[in-house]
Amino acid sequence: MNPANLPFDSEAMLQGLRGWVECESPTWDASAVNRMLDIAAREMAIMGATIERIAGRQGFGGVIRARFPHPKQGEPGILIAGHMDTVHPTGTIEKLKWRREGSKCYGPGIYDMKGGNYLSLDAIRQLARASFTTPLPITVLFTPDEEVGTPSTRDIIEAEAARNKYVLVPEPGRADNGVTTGRYAIARFNLEATGRPSHAGATLSAGRSAIREMARQILAIDAMTGEDCTFSVGVVHGGQWVNCVATTATGEALSMAKRQADLDRGVERMLALSGTTNDVTFKVTRGVTRPVWEPDAGTMALYEKARGIAKSLGAELPHASAGGGSDGNFTGAMGIPTLDGLGVRGGNGHTLEEYIEVESLVERGRLMAGLLATLE
Repeated sequence: MNPANLPFDSEAMLQGLRGWVECESPTWDASAVNRMLDIAAREMAIMGATIERIAGRQGFGGVIRARFPHPKQGEPGILIAGHMDTVHPTGTIEKLKWRREGSKCYGPGIYDMKGGNYLSLDAIRQLARASFTTPLPITVLFTPDEEVGTPSTRDIIEAEAARNKYVLVPEPGRADNGVTTGRYAIARFNLEATGRPSHAGATLSAGRSAIREMARQILAIDAMTGEDCTFSVGVVHGGQWVNCVATTATGEALSMAKRQADLDRGVERMLALSGTTNDVTFKVTRGVTRPVWEPDAGTMALYEKARGIAKSLGAELPHASAGGGSDGNFTGAMGIPTLDGLGVRGGNGHTLEEYIEVESLVERGRLMAGLLATLE
């Protein structure tokens, strides 16, 4: 089966993808994410898949597991793993409207990662329409919480991956048309400063500001960044009244390293910031963590298969390890052959200028179809 002969149509793919993008699904809005999962479930049901809905927990949306008909159903096969949550709050569609401008198409979550999820389903659809039976059964798992570190579904992802031979992750492709064969380790932290209140006008000196301590610690955390490990604070909340010295301030920090040992040392440095200074207590607690994923022989053999398919389609397919976590961190770290970054090309993810390169829908759709058709 030559994937170049499958009749992928970028305009038809865009039309289908538009409904996904305009169904906004920010992580923290479980009902919104579930609406998006409903759309995908309906589409896969029409394609003949058996759909299982797994209830959400910890305040997040649910999970969809779709198993497509196959003579070897139940045997280890291919898992396509993607997330349907985005970082964009509901209402972003008014600021980042769906629009096509030349070779680019814009919209919240179109790049990260609804475009990749959609082209994966279109690859399955094209193979079915061609009456082609893949060597291995295919399972699709769509999850609701990747953008906040996958706190509620890591166990489901790892359990499903363990039942399969390969994991394909249609996160965004690399700018050089490459794919991802490894990812850095990531740790999240919760920060809390607790001071002493006073009236900011009448008795300012009697208070101890939690905001001041948080600001001091933010600068200290940023200054810890080096070549081996990066540190950043991305969320801060503090105070309640401007005329009251702030009693509490909270924040969230992120650390990333190419090697697990470097991240482990970074975690120790972050936790060591806890303590009391000038009557203000600062507390650091560890949040969710993504393990480092270093490519092994199985992942590299999977990559070589993909590179051969891309070459047959007239394209080079470089590879690299990447910063920024994905659920491929988990499956790759388990030692299951995993190929990430199989989704669309584009840019400006997590911003109000998020876009995809339209031609990449068909190009990556063919690559995905080629993998599904040849992995055994």
